[in-house]
Amino acid sequence: MMKGRQRRPCSSTARCLSSSHSGCPGPSVHPGCPPSADICHPPEGSRMLQGLLSNLDRDRDRPLIRVQFTSFAVATVLLPLSGLLACLLTSLMYHYEESTYTHCQVSNYLPSISSAISREPEIYIWRSCVGLHSAPRYLVTVAYFNFYRGRFSARLPELLLSGLALVSSLAENTGLLLLTYVASTESYKIHKYSFVVFISCSLLHMLITCRLWFVIKRHYVNPEEKTSFLWKARIFLFNISCCAAAAYFFRRHNKYCEAGVYTLFAAFEYLVVFSNMAFHMTAFWDFGSAQVMVATLPEDKRY
Repeated sequence: MMKGRQRRPCSSTARCLSSSHSGCPGPSVHPGCPPSADICHPPEGSRMLQGLLSNLDRDRDRPLIRVQFTSFAVATVLLPLSGLLACLLTSLMYHYEESTYTHCQVSNYLPSISSAISREPEIYIWRSCVGLHSAPRYLVTVAYFNFYRGRFSARLPELLLSGLALVSSLAENTGLLLLTYVASTESYKIHKYSFVVFISCSLLHMLITCRLWFVIKRHYVNPEEKTSFLWKARIFLFNISCCAAAAYFFRRHNKYCEAGVYTLFAAFEYLVVFSNMAFHMTAFWDFGSAQVMVATLPEDKRY
């Protein structure tokens, strides 16, 4: 009687596994191998390569820069604030006579901001701080405009005010840059008109912003937005009061040349600038949970 052909035993587990496809669509078993060997095990090197590629994918998806908007807003305001304080202190300590001099030579005890930032090294300190803070200020202006467009997509009057707020904020920041980089001792006329643009656009921007946030407060119940509106309204009223007082004392000084009047003008000028910074700081409540990120869009990634 003929005996049936016997299968050879499996000599190696590696012969029982299919390594032709990394995905292992169907493992092939060598004749004679036990059923338990019908398992797909990718090579060790393949697993390491897949892990490396997955890590690279995660790195590509991760933002390059991520900063909390609250920290971003505080840093943006602290730059000109610290620069102005440094310039005022340096002027009082090292250039007191020159910085407090007036054209009618009456007693004066505080330098105006224009005088405090027009000498060395104050001019370099102020220009550096304002220059560094200007780019984030432009970014925040566009962020506010996009925020208003989302809130007032169906309200035409508020949309128009949002556009006017965008223009006035851009003009305010540009006026500040001009009066910073063109000192009063270099070109008084350009410095003067830049200051007028800065102050007028600043007041217009505050007024429009208060109106827009009044509408937001009336239609939304977010407590942070209500707090933001209240502080915006208070700071705006304080700012416009200080502007009126500074204009009064400046005009009186030029007309009567009384001792100490220019000091009062300088003091109210400081309050105008400080309250302007405080108004912009209210973005702390407006974008409290937001983040500033620099990332690569998925369609722009190169693999």
